[in-house]
Amino acid sequence: MASGAKGLAVLVLAAGKGTRMKSGRAKVLHEIAGRPLLGYPLAVAEALAPERLVVVIGRDADLVRERFDGRAQFVLQAEQRGTGHAVLAAREALAGFEGDVVILYGDTPLLREATLRRMIDRKREARADLVMLSALVPLPGRVVRDPTGRVERIVEAVDATPEELAIPEGNTGVYLVGTELLWKALSRVGDANAQGEIYLTDVVAIAVREGRRVEALCLDDPDESLGINDRAELAKAAAVVRRRKAAELMATGVTFVDPERTYVDVDVEIGNDSVIEPGVVITGASRLGARVHVKAHSVIEDGTLDDGVVVGPMAHLRPGSHLGANVRIGNFVEVKNSRLGPGVKADHLSYIGDADVGEGAAFGCGAITVNYDWDAKHRTVVGAGANVGCNANLVAPVSVGRDAAVAAGSTVTQDVPDGALAVARERQRNIEGWRSKRPKKRKHD
Repeated sequence: MASGAKGLAVLVLAAGKGTRMKSGRAKVLHEIAGRPLLGYPLAVAEALAPERLVVVIGRDADLVRERFDGRAQFVLQAEQRGTGHAVLAAREALAGFEGDVVILYGDTPLLREATLRRMIDRKREARADLVMLSALVPLPGRVVRDPTGRVERIVEAVDATPEELAIPEGNTGVYLVGTELLWKALSRVGDANAQGEIYLTDVVAIAVREGRRVEALCLDDPDESLGINDRAELAKAAAVVRRRKAAELMATGVTFVDPERTYVDVDVEIGNDSVIEPGVVITGASRLGARVHVKAHSVIEDGTLDDGVVVGPMAHLRPGSHLGANVRIGNFVEVKNSRLGPGVKADHLSYIGDADVGEGAAFGCGAITVNYDWDAKHRTVVGAGANVGCNANLVAPVSVGRDAAVAAGSTVTQDVPDGALAVARERQRNIEGWRSKRPKKRKHD
């Protein structure tokens, strides 16, 4: 767990049931762009290097703990009775801490580190007791201001009057507040509302009544306020993350032919002067070097591509694939759990699975490593400079030596020595008069 920023703690509320997701698992474990929802606020929190980082969990608590083990202190909110109740569940975990607490949410993945740092700066510069984050979007809570423009209170939409519902400024629920005010105010919050819950938003009204200084910082980018409640919002957030990722990579010298039609996960790395064509999907922790060209409709899953690799179109690199410099993988080629040395070529319609391939080796059209015997997977070794002919089958475990060759149409079950040619196919027979002897097909009326 990160530590370093004295006087700052981060509390992430992630105990919600997520019923609108219609899912068999906790909402915060659903992924966008290769990362679970909870991973986003955790990453932002870690960037602040807080003294303490606490996550309040509820549904599927054991699974959430396991997925994010070591990154935070977890506390259980066994009964969900509102956001204020969730914060109170973390009071023991924050015992002895005196400073400011940033309150985030496990289902709000688009908030940026820079925004939280602006909140910290605003609190210091304005000498505020509480800073809240607002947005000009119709959020569940509305920010009610007095005639002078000062924050007066937050009203939940279910409790709001028609006039209050018309207020354009919404409450994101993200707060920066000192522990002294937080615990004092929460001790006075009741549940006399339409939901019968303890609202964290009531802390704002209590602070105002006590004459505390409350500041509302309005988001420049309303996307940051997006909370995930259903699958449609999940897809919307994923599109934002992918758009941001493409912009980040383009700023470092990567070309996206059509960013809106390219799907790159948030933790992918791509080197400069690489070109990514439309329809490409790059997932997980894939690492692409410089001058890589990924052609249209190719898929790369947790792969490593060294400089100058060309992939596609319509190729598939499955997990565990490492392609050396200047490897060329063509259309309808699949590579899985294999290491290909520099300059290897497989231009079309081949499968290379569980293989170690030496530098400069080449696979002809339809060449296949037969890696599975219905009980276990086995590896194939192909030496540097070897050539595997069209429609050849390499039945693992087997090795093809350095500068060796496998004739087209061969099924190789024994090792091929260095420099040798393997021919493993039945001798051709021509049956004379076969056509005339074959029964004629009946014509259909």
